[in-house]
Amino acid sequence: MSEKPDDKLRQRVEQQARRMQQAEKDRPNLLAQTVYMGRLGLLFVLPVIGGAYLGRWIDNMQSGYEMRWTLSLIFLGVVVGAVNLYLAIRE
Repeated sequence: MSEKPDDKLRQRVEQQARRMQQAEKDRPNLLAQTVYMGRLGLLFVLPVIGGAYLGRWIDNMQSGYEMRWTLSLIFLGVVVGAVNLYLAIRE
């Protein structure tokens, strides 16, 4: 028995309808996008804040050069945060 052209068309349309329904289910919603953006923000900000606090603590333990460690570790935090963002987005 050979299939009628109508049967092939019906199967194709049903398959495309299932694909469209699955794509609609898999589409990220607003909450998922917000969580993803928040994660990216934390991946960048936490190393910068950590570097600032650590640098300030080291600077308070030394006399002279009051901002040297703070600025250096903030810059290092920016670099580490940028690498974190790159790796997270590439994933």
